[in-house]
Amino acid sequence: MRLDDFDNSINVEDQRGGRFPLGGGGKLGCGSIVIALIAALVFGVDPAQMLGSLQQVQTSAPVEQQGGTSASESCTVNEFSRESCNALSSLNKTWGPLFQQANIPFNAPKLVFYSQAGQSGCGAAQSAMGPFYCPSDAGIYIDTDFYTEMDRQMGAGGDFARVYVMAHEYGHHIQNLLGTSDKVRQLQQRSPSQANQLSVRLELQADCYAGVWAGRNRDRIEAGDIEEGMRAAHQIGDDTLMKAAGRRPVEEAFTHGSSAQRMQWLRKGLETGDEDQCDTFTDL
Repeated sequence: MRLDDFDNSINVEDQRGGRFPLGGGGKLGCGSIVIALIAALVFGVDPAQMLGSLQQVQTSAPVEQQGGTSASESCTVNEFSRESCNALSSLNKTWGPLFQQANIPFNAPKLVFYSQAGQSGCGAAQSAMGPFYCPSDAGIYIDTDFYTEMDRQMGAGGDFARVYVMAHEYGHHIQNLLGTSDKVRQLQQRSPSQANQLSVRLELQADCYAGVWAGRNRDRIEAGDIEEGMRAAHQIGDDTLMKAAGRRPVEEAFTHGSSAQRMQWLRKGLETGDEDQCDTFTDL
């Protein structure tokens, strides 16, 4: 996908090379981290939700960055960093005017780069979680090494596959701004038996929002991009991930949706370019 170079309006934080306090009462125990990572990799659980549910949010001091790295420097560390920043800039320029047209306040999210381990407003960030969105600090957290693993281990390579991941996490930011995420959490608390089903609907809507962004930038899409995106959506479906882990797919355990569902909603957003078509909660 051909994206313009990022501009200086994006908000970027770089935790790569930062120093993190070791030990201490507020830090996640190894057992909790392992549980969260297994859930994220095998079941597609949102690591931010998983860590929050364990009530193990870190209370250590903010990350100390080395040298006060500028956004421009952070975005040019490697090819994937630049690509992520370019995508963030494009997403801001696409969603900001839509909120303005609807007279809804809009605040762009920040993009946080980290390597192996970092710290978010939702607790510890671990590279094995994959990219995630933290509503507490409106941050999209990415260890760009994930994209290499996505290509080599999941067969979901390509630039459009990578920006689809960014656009999906941005979709969670849209849900946060609209209050959708809070409503879903309230429904999950009132009806725990429906928690997974509600999580699936939230994730599928984020897929649709990712498609809306791509659809509204269709002139930037290149040959093979859509196929890359659909392949990525398929490879991160709950049923596909469970099979890859040697488990029998169980729909009741899905948290992000099946491969078919993820492809369906990404395609719907892409083909319509209309955020109003992304109501995955219509029959509730």
